[in-house]
Amino acid sequence: MKATARAHPIQGLVKYHGMRDESLRMPYHDSISVCTAPSNTTTTVEFDPDRDADQYVVDGDTVTGHGADRIRSVVDAVRDRAGFDHRVRLESQNSFPTNIGLGSSSSGFAAAALACVRAAGLDLDLPTVSTIARRGSASAARAVTGGFSDLHAGLNDADCRSERLDAPAEFASDLRIVVGEVPAYKETESAHAEAADSHMFDARLAHVQGQLAEMRDAVRAGDFQRVFETAEHDSLSLAATTMTGPSGWVYWKPETLSIFETVRELRADGVPTYFSTDTGATVYVNTTASHADEVEAAVADCGVDTAVWEVGGPAHELDERDAIF
Repeated sequence: MKATARAHPIQGLVKYHGMRDESLRMPYHDSISVCTAPSNTTTTVEFDPDRDADQYVVDGDTVTGHGADRIRSVVDAVRDRAGFDHRVRLESQNSFPTNIGLGSSSSGFAAAALACVRAAGLDLDLPTVSTIARRGSASAARAVTGGFSDLHAGLNDADCRSERLDAPAEFASDLRIVVGEVPAYKETESAHAEAADSHMFDARLAHVQGQLAEMRDAVRAGDFQRVFETAEHDSLSLAATTMTGPSGWVYWKPETLSIFETVRELRADGVPTYFSTDTGATVYVNTTASHADEVEAAVADCGVDTAVWEVGGPAHELDERDAIF
């Protein structure tokens, strides 16, 4: 009863903020993202009826407290479906920096959910697996289905699940995501918890419906400008909401703003490029393959480490020789 799975993290394009149901992690509205590769999380899971207790290890560290509770919510959902209460050993490794706004929780819980499902011998399609991953992180639902994916809001698992958006192959293959890493600890869960207390929240709920419709249409059309112009605008809209909550979360750092200005200067010079952020200081800079080197060099000049990523596929099971243990 052992399996290993790998998933890619997501870049939010139209992001969710706040949760209607915190225990099942059901957001107030739909959200759309694109998976980023080769960044990934690999997770090995083994259910063992002879184990005395669950064990969760991420990047060599044992996970306890609230982090363990989040993992257990995914594991328990699988145990319930499988009809057993075997204890589990779960180990996970990330190929990229965590907790700086690069979606590590999305790939982490996506890989964990799929590895648990396969280790339990369950035959579930990816949208159904996404409902299990969502219990750990709503963004993980979209990391399960991969590519450009859409998580639908809802009041149950039949509705609140992720599905893949059809994007033209040439559009996806030409996309390059330059990452400007700005390390800064973030409190995503706390921001979600107080989202509805912002005076901007109702305005965002009304505004985001148009953003979602625009994004779906632009992705299906493979329209680079519309997709990433919308994503850039949504990043600013999200920040306006987080900054006006009770805690006044301001995630951006001076390097973040420097990258924003650099992107705008490049665009004024005719380079197709747009910035995007999730809840963190790190910046995604979206451009095309032919401009990736130029854009990466300009972002690096802002004094940050960089990486160039592409569109990642869905979560998938690995061969047993790739197991962590």
